[in-house]
Amino acid sequence: MNWRQRRTLLLVITLFWTLASVAQPAAPAADKYDYRKVFMDLYRAVQERYYDSASGYYRDHEEPAPKYGYAYCWPLCGLLQAYNEAEAAGIGATNAAAASPASPASPAVPSVHRITTLLDKYSSNKPPMSDSPGALIPGYDSYIVEFGGGNRFYDDNQWLGLAWMDAWFRTKEPALLARGKLIYRFMMTGYDTVAGGGLYWEEGKKTTKNTCSNGPGIVLALQLYKATKERKYLDTALLLYHWVDTHLRDSDGLYFDNIRTRDGRIGKAKFSYNTGTMLQANVYLYELTGQRAYLQRATAIADTATRYFYGSGKFRDGYWFNAVLLRGYQKLLKFNKNPAYGEAFKRCLDDALAYDKSPTGVMGSGKEQLLVNQAGMLEMLARVAQMEQAIH
Repeated sequence: MNWRQRRTLLLVITLFWTLASVAQPAAPAADKYDYRKVFMDLYRAVQERYYDSASGYYRDHEEPAPKYGYAYCWPLCGLLQAYNEAEAAGIGATNAAAASPASPASPAVPSVHRITTLLDKYSSNKPPMSDSPGALIPGYDSYIVEFGGGNRFYDDNQWLGLAWMDAWFRTKEPALLARGKLIYRFMMTGYDTVAGGGLYWEEGKKTTKNTCSNGPGIVLALQLYKATKERKYLDTALLLYHWVDTHLRDSDGLYFDNIRTRDGRIGKAKFSYNTGTMLQANVYLYELTGQRAYLQRATAIADTATRYFYGSGKFRDGYWFNAVLLRGYQKLLKFNKNPAYGEAFKRCLDDALAYDKSPTGVMGSGKEQLLVNQAGMLEMLARVAQMEQAIH
């Protein structure tokens, strides 16, 4: 998926959620959901509607693969994170004995290892696309390598790295930490001092530097610092953090989308996932440095984000974007127990579950239900289940 396709998809998803928020009534306050059960129901529907058992690949759309091809890397990043959160929450654990490790179509508990094996079909080993290519650098293409691969996006790779690091903190499997380090090495090939620093969005395309390719890079570096105590990772995180803060933070404390390197023009769209990574980054910085200013910043971001993204009682943008913001809220919960954040988020989640369902059992009431949105909803369901478990 090239940058024009991805930008168009972002705009389509944003437009869809804007129209949906106007068209749909609010969910009844009395609605209550068993988020674990809803997760498993949606998981089964996703496997039925998007997984192609003949090839072993997922599709981006419900339609058969010949029409659209198979899934790009982005939605699989979402599935990887969702599967990790399901394992962390123990969702489907009672069915684990019946699971077939070789079959992603199994209705039993999803597996991080299962989706990682599939993601390796997107892995490539190329010289970095720069003026001085240098050594081969492993990373993940936007499309399946055996079918021609695709451009490598720094944020796609970072989302994978974050999921593998989250899994490492839970399991301490050395291979997962190694994957996190591999992603860090790749993402740093996207750094230079144009526009004052920061990481590009797409390898070889030096047109924009985005919050979505720097925010998750900050979090990944902080995760690696927490895991290894190697100072270089903290130094990288602070370098990127201060660049984003200087160039892409709005006066309200939320974050713009990108800066154009040619002329410094700011792309002023605000997506929940960009605010989410910076919220999570501030909580990590407080946790790792003890500097209270980072916790104060995190709380200010959470307050503003709750009003801006969830004040209407409906999600402002797509499910996967909101899943990333929920990561920040969940991380903040460790240090700030304010229930208002979770309550506002759950109102929007319950509204979506009540009014945005396809007749096929997947999420979405529009013309096309994309896999990336299903992955985002799966992650949100698993995380909210974890948060409820922590409270009770």
